[in-house]
Formats: sequence, structure tokens, C-alpha cells
Amino acid sequence: MAAAEFLLQGGVREIVTMYKLDLPLDLKEVAAIERRRNREQQRQSRIFNAKVRTIGVDVEVLKCQVEERKLAEAKEKAREESFDADRVQSDKVAQILEAEQNRFAQSINKKVQEFREQMQPPEARREFDLYDPNALKKDKPARVSDDDPRCGPASLQKLAGEDLNKQEREKVQEQRTRKWLTDQRQEKEHNQAQSKYADVLYDKKRVELDERALHLARMEDDCRKAINLATENFNKAQAAEAAERQRLQKQQEEDDNFAEIYNHLTGDILTENPSQAASCFGPHRVVPDRWKGMSPQQLEEIRRIQELQRQENQRLKEQACQLEEEWDKQRSLAARAGMVLEQEEDCLRKQLRKGLDSYNEQLSQEQKAHLQYLEKEVYTNKPTAQYFCQFNTTSR
Repeated sequence: MAAAEFLLQGGVREIVTMYKLDLPLDLKEVAAIERRRNREQQRQSRIFNAKVRTIGVDVEVLKCQVEERKLAEAKEKAREESFDADRVQSDKVAQILEAEQNRFAQSINKKVQEFREQMQPPEARREFDLYDPNALKKDKPARVSDDDPRCGPASLQKLAGEDLNKQEREKVQEQRTRKWLTDQRQEKEHNQAQSKYADVLYDKKRVELDERALHLARMEDDCRKAINLATENFNKAQAAEAAERQRLQKQQEEDDNFAEIYNHLTGDILTENPSQAASCFGPHRVVPDRWKGMSPQQLEEIRRIQELQRQENQRLKEQACQLEEEWDKQRSLAARAGMVLEQEEDCLRKQLRKGLDSYNEQLSQEQKAHLQYLEKEVYTNKPTAQYFCQFNTTSR
């Protein structure tokens, strides 16, 4: 824009010089050109100034704002000070008025008190005889003696503890009270001595308990060790006992099964005892639901088949035991094979790791060689300061 303006101004000058024309200058155009030139210079100063470009704020405006804020704060402070002065003045006036009111109230109270003392004495009151301080001096005694005829049953002038022998009775009571106090003091001293003796015993007992606690702690450690050993032995014994219990339970179950089988074999149902099938109507009659009329040959056949079944069960048990032993052998062989495979896998992993390390080392060497090639062969023409000075020469 600046170059275009410069070329335009130069062209106008050449035309004026060529044709010798004395044309008046357009002031508005000159002002506009000068305004644009100043704006361009201000823009370059803002853009090429690293501080202004980085911060991006108008410092002058901020300074104006700070000044305005300080001025507002000064005005507010002056306003508050004027208010404080008014408040202090008001407080002083209030204190003066309060002091004046207190003095007026004191004068009124003083005058009222003087009027009462002069015009309303206690002797002029109607109820003065009720609280006359000399009423007891003017009055007669309640009774002269314990047998005063004025003290009748309803006079309430002779009560318990108001007899004329009061002084002697009080002396006796004082002596008894003094004896009680002496006894209480002696008892208190005895209790204090007992308390001190108890404190000494308590201290000795506490020392003894501390020593005993240490001894018990050592014994507890020994006992804990013994308990741990006993617990370990007990756990072993429990395990052995559980194994023995399982073995006995299994043996008992087998014995119960054999007993049940034997009872069934020898029972009346399978043997079909003729005595159980006898009828109550006569020896020649039988009960049909208890006897089926089997012959001894049939019974013998049943026994033979049962024996065969027992042998078959025994053979199946032996076969199951052999199969279990075979499975144990297979498991041990599989475990050994797994260990061998794991060792082979470790060897293979180590070999792969070595190959990877050698490959990484080769890549590192190639990268170093490539960097040396770039530094020595490719990046030989380094830019100078003249190359960087051609940037930021204009704002557009």
C-alpha cells in the first residue's frame, strides 16, 4: 500500500513537471496519505515490538484505567473520611446530651431524696410500730420464768430449747460438740495416716506389679512360643486324627455295608424262613405274602450269582485302583514334560533376546552413520545472519 502511494505521488510529480502545470494540491488527499503512512508506522512498531506483540495489551489504556481507579479510590476515601468526621461529631453531641440527661436525672433524684428525708420521716408512717428498731426495748419480756402464768397452753411462748437453763444446757452441748470434734479430728488423722500407709503400700504394690508384668511378659512370650509349638503339633495330630477318622469312617461304612448285605442275605426275606410263613390257621397252611415256595436249588443259584457279583465288584475296585495309579503316572510324566518345555522356552527366549540386542546395536550404528552423513555431506551450507534479516521487514 505504501509502495503504491509512493508510485502514485511520483507519477503525479512527473506529470506536473512534464506539462509545467501549477495545479493546487488536494489537502484532503495529502492528509489521508499522511494518516495512512502514520498508521503503517504505528502498526510496524506494534508488530515488530516483541513485548507488545507477546503481551497483546494497550499499556496506555491500562495506565489511564489505573489513574481513573486511583482517582475514584481517592474520591471514595475522601467521602469516607467526611462520613467518619460526621460520625465523630454526632457521637460527641450524643455524649454531651447523654451527660446532660444524666446530670438532670441525678438532680431530680437528689431533690426527691431530700423531700423524703424532710417531709416523710419513718416516725410519721402508719406502720412504724411494725418495724420500730426500739420495739423490743419498749416491750415486756415474753415470760419471767418457766412457770409464768401468762404462758398458757396456747401462748406458744415456751417452746423446746427456750427454757431459762439455756446457758447451762448450751455449755453441756458445747462440751459434747467439742468432744465430737476432737474425736472427728483424731479419726481424720488416723484416716490420713491410714491413707499414707495405703499410698506406700500402693507404690510398693505398683512396683511389684510392674516387676510381675515384666515377668508375665517374658512368661507370655515363652508361653506363646510353647502355644505355637503345641498348636503346630496339635494341627499335625488333628490332621493325622482326621485321616485316621476318615479311614475308620470308611472302614465302618464298608463294615456296615457288609453287615447290611449279610443281614439281607441271612434274613427271613431272602432265606424265606418257613417258620415266618407259617399260618395261624394250622401248620399245613402258609401266608402267601411271606413265602413264595422257592426250592433250595433256587436259593443256591441266588447265592452263586451274589458271589459272582461280589467278585465282579472286587474286580472293578482293583481296576479303578490300577486306573488311578496309571493316571498318577501320566500326571507325573506330563509335569516332567512341562518342565522340559519350560526350560526349552527359556533357552529360546534368551536366544531371541540376544538376536534382538544385536539387531538394535546394528540399527544404532546405522543411525549414527546416517547422522554423521547428514552433518558432513548434506547439511554443509548453514544459513547466515543475512538470511534471517530478510524476514519481518514489513507488516503485510
